Amino acid sequence: MPKYIIERELSGAGNLSGEQLHGISQKSCGVLKELGPQIQWLESYVTPDKIYCVYIAPSEDLIRRHATAGGFPANRISEVKSIIDPTTGDA
Repeated sequence: MPKYIIERELSGAGNLSGEQLHGISQKSCGVLKELGPQIQWLESYVTPDKIYCVYIAPSEDLIRRHATAGGFPANRISEVKSIIDPTTGDA
């Protein structure tokens, strides 16, 4: 199943409290349950003004449905084509 990186522009994201992040996470998980097991949230990275989320889903459309239902921005959705790490360069 395809893996996606979702870029969510959210001014001040890096200043969100633990309680606020907890609430966002709960909302996201609730929407995921409604959408069914085909879409999975793996992890997210919070930066000063954006949140980058990693999802597995059969289509970009399902990710957009999640964003709409949860009231989350999904400013850019990019399908991951390959994954590399330091060991990719090993002989």
